[in-house]
Amino acid sequence: MAGRRQLKSREGGFLIAVIGDEDTTTGFLLAGVGDNQPSHGSNFFVVDPKHTPVQAIEEAFNKFTEREDIAIILINQYIADKIRTTVTRFNAPVPAILEIPSKEHPYDPSKDGILQRVRGMLGSA
Repeated sequence: MAGRRQLKSREGGFLIAVIGDEDTTTGFLLAGVGDNQPSHGSNFFVVDPKHTPVQAIEEAFNKFTEREDIAIILINQYIADKIRTTVTRFNAPVPAILEIPSKEHPYDPSKDGILQRVRGMLGSA
């Protein structure tokens, strides 16, 4: 497993990162997911669908995937679609990338990379 990052024991546990619209991100922050350390910055990125550039979304995604204190990244599926190439290219087991629906955009299983990989492993279409 050379080159693959593994979860190591970490004092204080691991974090969940969120890349989402304002409603989604606010919901997770109210649930206690938020963290903002001077050494790492925050573990959330709010996307304004009309104003946030795709490059900023990609930068946040790449920053979260490189952090060793993040075990899961939750991203609204319609936002993941904007950076689909970057999301698909990321194939490390940690952090796990989970695409979630938003209030205005329902979940589409045909676009979910993890579900596609599982179907490929099981040999189903």
